Amino acid sequence: MFDPKIFGQRLLLLRKQCPGVTQADISKLLEVTPTQISDMENGNSATTMARLCLLCDYFNVSADYLLGRTDIP
Repeated sequence: MFDPKIFGQRLLLLRKQCPGVTQADISKLLEVTPTQISDMENGNSATTMARLCLLCDYFNVSADYLLGRTDIP
């Protein structure tokens, strides 16, 4: 079952592991506002499948990892 808290924690962790990458940078990638990225990282919202794919490509991880279905990035 999808848990937005896990998604948010993993998104935040991945962003923090990339030096200098800000919420504003991710918001530009996804074409959303920085507030929406903050909401995602705080587990208050999710995203679309298309944006999930962009995040996976950007951070070089699987969707299963971001969605909390596996612990292997």
